[in-house]
Amino acid sequence: MIAQLRGQILRKGPQEVVVDVAGVGYRVAIPVSTFYRLGEPGSEVELRTYTHVREDTLALYGFLTGAEQELFERLISVGGVGPRLAVNILSGIEVPELVAALRASDVTRLTRVPGVGKKTAERLIVELKDKMPPAVAEEAPMAPATGRPKEDLLSALVNLGYSRAEVERGVDRALREDGSGRFEDLLRRALQIVAAR
Repeated sequence: MIAQLRGQILRKGPQEVVVDVAGVGYRVAIPVSTFYRLGEPGSEVELRTYTHVREDTLALYGFLTGAEQELFERLISVGGVGPRLAVNILSGIEVPELVAALRASDVTRLTRVPGVGKKTAERLIVELKDKMPPAVAEEAPMAPATGRPKEDLLSALVNLGYSRAEVERGVDRALREDGSGRFEDLLRRALQIVAAR
């Protein structure tokens, strides 16, 4: 199993990064929280990875922090939650907020994440509530990055499972509040706005 990758970023997007390790490009699915902190293409990166193997699939899921990876592995231990949904959950809610929602049995907050219905939220709470740490350490500061604004933000949020209609208002508001901000900051703000509805 591949447990870690260290190499150069070839390409990155809100849902995946391609890492060149000794001439081999590994495509790694990542949550948005990891994307926020990745450097630019050409920079070095070290990712903790989870290797998912099925008959028809060999997929890598990557994380910059141990907290993200640990929570991912706990999420996929819940019946009906596969790696894609787990990454989607980590993309739709920050790790400390997810831990707090699970500990507080906040079904409403969990169902705001695309792909998480009431039954899934309830199952997550039942199986994980007592397994959550009392507090989650602050994440490392984000690496600088650049990007194009509105269309890139819309595309990223639609790819996370939100409808275009619901993300347009969030993106417009994020751009109004900080139109000159970095792509990652704008994406984070737009995601917060959309998830709060």
